[in-house]
Amino acid sequence: MVLALAYVAAAVWRKVSEQLRVEDVGLAVVGLFLCSAAMQRLTSKGPMIWPVLGIIPTLFFHLDNVYEWATGAIAGAGGTFPFRGMWFGNCYGVMTVDPAKIEYILKTRFANFPKGRYYRERFAELLGDGIFNADDEAWKEQRRAAACEMHSGRFAEYSARTITSLVHDKLLVVLHKLARTRESVDLQDLFLRFTFDNICTAAFGVDPGCLAVDLPVVLFAKAFEQATELTLFRFIVPPFVWKVMRRFDVGSERRLKDAVRIVHKFAEKTVMDRRAEFESRKDSIFDRSDLLSRLIEAETEEADHGGCTKPKFSNKFLKDFCISFILAGRDTSSVALAWFFWLLTEYPHVEERILREISDTIKRREDRVHDLDHVIFTVDELKRMDYLQAAISESLRLYPSVPIDFKEAMEDDVFPDGTALKKGARVIYFIYSMARMESIWGKDCREFRPERWIKDGMFATESQFKYAVFNAGPRLCIGKKFAYMQMKMVAASILLRYHVEVVKGHKVAPKMTTTLYMKDGLQVTFNKRDDLIAVH
Repeated sequence: MVLALAYVAAAVWRKVSEQLRVEDVGLAVVGLFLCSAAMQRLTSKGPMIWPVLGIIPTLFFHLDNVYEWATGAIAGAGGTFPFRGMWFGNCYGVMTVDPAKIEYILKTRFANFPKGRYYRERFAELLGDGIFNADDEAWKEQRRAAACEMHSGRFAEYSARTITSLVHDKLLVVLHKLARTRESVDLQDLFLRFTFDNICTAAFGVDPGCLAVDLPVVLFAKAFEQATELTLFRFIVPPFVWKVMRRFDVGSERRLKDAVRIVHKFAEKTVMDRRAEFESRKDSIFDRSDLLSRLIEAETEEADHGGCTKPKFSNKFLKDFCISFILAGRDTSSVALAWFFWLLTEYPHVEERILREISDTIKRREDRVHDLDHVIFTVDELKRMDYLQAAISESLRLYPSVPIDFKEAMEDDVFPDGTALKKGARVIYFIYSMARMESIWGKDCREFRPERWIKDGMFATESQFKYAVFNAGPRLCIGKKFAYMQMKMVAASILLRYHVEVVKGHKVAPKMTTTLYMKDGLQVTFNKRDDLIAVH
């Protein structure tokens, strides 16, 4: 029956087509295309899903303001809408800002929503099986190892000491020179240098020297930056583009391979050197406290207690782990600090209140402070700076370092509201857009208002699933405390000494990448303050 109908239809089409001109056929196809698109628009929520091309043309038309477009589209759709990519691209799912759905994928049904193959294969060359790119047992093992070491008192003391040293011996030295010469500098780049040196010191026990006074080009840092940016290119172009380029070793894929080679060579050498150093000092005190050294020492302690007869962690494991740690800690804190200082220039009353808190902190000291240049904040003092923490949290709410994230469904699933998900569907959640939803944060959601984080005079946290800046559920960022301490130390130390001013005419806008960089950086100058305590 079906074959008979098909035969009749084909015969009718041949008769009709004989009477039509090519132009008529073209117009008919275009008409069918537009009619199909119009029907989709009438029958579903969200932006236009074009025949054949899916959501891609709609995204293309809004590339210059994709974050704001997405915010408007999601709000108009009630918080969630379905999407589809190009035919044969196997890309489909939902985009959402709904905290309940985010809790469902990040906690309730965590096992069914891993990073997935799509994400992992794009970062495979750079991150290997590192924690930032791992799922299932590989992720669990690294998570346990990292949490054990990072939450130890020894690592906390070490990281506080290294951050303090880097701020006072390097960052403030650079700022002193810039203030004296009245030179402008890209603050985003400066913070990237700072966090790179800091995270390498914490992870590897090695200072790359990016924050020297002359702000040099460091081969490892440059290669790491290139490798990250070129990897992100894979999220923008279809797989058949970048995979063909990789196969023939051309264009961005060739540059990526060269950059990854430099990064891995540095990491591999560091791991091998540290193992050799540990072996040579096995019977004496091994006083290194960086993450790599702690992992090597921990596996040996376990072996001594009968846990293993050979190294628990392979050199590849340690290399991949540390590279992931650097990626997670470099871009996020630096970008967050850049947006924070820009927001202070837009909201000077917030800066004034932070300065009062800093001044009150210094006044509480038993010893009279005569020279503010020599003030070094302790970890306890930083912990008590509630308003500063609120301001940083509010800055991260509006400008999250990771503006968009996604998970992939391993099996068919259904959200609590009845939304069905097929196996392979991606759930993309817009953390940037969540901050701009009145339904989540109220009518003042677009305002920079640190006071929303203060309850009874103290800093108060929000639900992880409403504020997914540090991820949530089992994958909640284990470096969250480390990041806050780092950002508060940098912010308090700079604000105590300098007023940061954005260069006149410099435009600030977000860049469309997986990390919320400022498109053209943040050009600023530094003006030295008078006695802060006398003023306040």
